[in-house]
Amino acid sequence: MTAINVEREARLPDDLRVARAESAPHLGPRILFFSGGSALNGISRRLKRYSFNSMHLITPFDSGGSSQVLRRAFDMPAVGDLRSRLMALADESVLGQPDVYALFSHRLPKDAPQDALRAEVARMVQGKHPLITAIAKPMRQLIRIQLRRFADQVPEDFDYRNASVGNLILAGGYLGNGRALEPVLFLMSKMVDVRGTVRAIVDENLHLGVDLADGRRIIGQRRISGKEVAPVDARITHCFLSDGKAELDPAQVPLPKRNRKLIEQADVICYPPGSLYSSVVANLLPAGVGRAVAARRVPKVYLPSLGTDPEALGHDLADQVAAILAPLRRDAGPDTPPTALMTHVICDESWPEAACRSVTARHGIPCHRLPAGASSSARYDEDGVARLLVSLD
Repeated sequence: MTAINVEREARLPDDLRVARAESAPHLGPRILFFSGGSALNGISRRLKRYSFNSMHLITPFDSGGSSQVLRRAFDMPAVGDLRSRLMALADESVLGQPDVYALFSHRLPKDAPQDALRAEVARMVQGKHPLITAIAKPMRQLIRIQLRRFADQVPEDFDYRNASVGNLILAGGYLGNGRALEPVLFLMSKMVDVRGTVRAIVDENLHLGVDLADGRRIIGQRRISGKEVAPVDARITHCFLSDGKAELDPAQVPLPKRNRKLIEQADVICYPPGSLYSSVVANLLPAGVGRAVAARRVPKVYLPSLGTDPEALGHDLADQVAAILAPLRRDAGPDTPPTALMTHVICDESWPEAACRSVTARHGIPCHRLPAGASSSARYDEDGVARLLVSLD
């Protein structure tokens, strides 16, 4: 077999490629996202229309919300963003599993007494809750097994308020499979017929840390993202993984072979909208990511977030590109050209032309301004982005 390198001029969007993907989404392109958080969920839902083969590598480092409660109780990785992406990619049609989807998406009330919430979960474990009885066998038994594993090990003082039942099921599966996420993610994917692949970038119980320009060091994603506590008030200069106390050398956190293979299979690689450090850069920190990306000869596109990102304080567009390139080049080697790691920046036309020119002048990466934003908010047109990404294949 002989391999040759073929380059082509892409039209964005390419109506022919989009129509072809829409007519046969099971043959759609393998678009790989380095993503966490919820910013990509809407785009992922639209992408199901064109491809059942998207691949999502997601950070399990969140230390806020209900994920934080589970992490403290079981000393485990965060599962909230993983569950959220599984639900975004699930088959939501009548041909899917709407009853299972409803259970996995259900949240317990925020303000009910703990005793009442504990009793509600107990009814699920016993198979008496209406959300459980609505699910047919044998799926019902499989779900109850995961919930039973959770219930058998949950601390008495566990805070059930606003807990996602899907997260509790993932926690039970993690505990019952040798403290590994991959088996229960696979099981949940099959239960709701996920149109793609969703994996944690690493199956490790780690935390995200950053250094600030004023010399401070912060460890813990919830202290960085600005969603539960005040946002950082100085520019982020360095991002790293931590065991909760100290910075880890990237070599201590290798990219799993199964995830390296996903990168090797990608037709398009996307650094998508989302919090710059906690959603995007965090996925690029394990050893081996930069080398795997550099070796793949496919479009590698950055779609910067619209609106204000607290984590990007003091960053212009070229600085955001630099933040993404930094961990990739540390891994792939400082001589790796930026265009081997990111071939294009595609942003909405609301970004100033000068910002785009600065990206190209500083990094040598072409930057394109397209009408990609939704008219009523600082968010992308979700279907428009899905069509754009499909056109790059």
